[in-house]
Amino acid sequence: MKRTLITFAFILTLFVGKSQNQEYYQAMGESLGQFAQSKTTDDFRALGNRFNLIASNEINQWLPFYYHAQCYIILSFMEAQGSPNKDLYLDEAEKSIKRIIELASKEADVWALQGMLFTARLVVNPMERGQKYSMMSAQSVGTALGIDPTNPRARLLKLQNDMGMAQFFGKDTKEFCKEAELLAKEWDNYTPKSPLHPNWGKSQIEEVVSGCR
Repeated sequence: MKRTLITFAFILTLFVGKSQNQEYYQAMGESLGQFAQSKTTDDFRALGNRFNLIASNEINQWLPFYYHAQCYIILSFMEAQGSPNKDLYLDEAEKSIKRIIELASKEADVWALQGMLFTARLVVNPMERGQKYSMMSAQSVGTALGIDPTNPRARLLKLQNDMGMAQFFGKDTKEFCKEAELLAKEWDNYTPKSPLHPNWGKSQIEEVVSGCR
């Protein structure tokens, strides 16, 4: 009888775990599907909060924190220059980025997103923040590439940073066009670890290539 109860408890644990995983994957899948429809600050704020809700229920999963941070970084870029909301959004994103570093420090995409955060900090006030945050962004992206040199988002962010630095110093960015074309060509060669893992960036590199032409 005791053995039967232990077996039943084990099966019940497996069933509950599977059920919870199904709910998590469903919530994440539905939320990721909203990215394409998100156009306004209200859209991205609502989506970011949705990921934050998932993260609060799945505290050991790094991906909900990742997408929450990404939404708020995008919000900062969307705000008008001079708006105090730019830094407020990034403060919110940084909380989640600290969490994903704790949970998944060996994931290249984690450090690439931190690099994106630092670039967004720079954009708030390029003249005053350029030197500090360009270096911090480069270090984070460098860490990402050290973990996985083929990660397309890390490569994209490095390219964007290099082109931005060239523009800042009045240099021609055409020298980066071959690198951009190569990245666009190789983009689909990279396979994410799962359908929930980061897979964004292809449209951005295509815009860079289009600008080169």
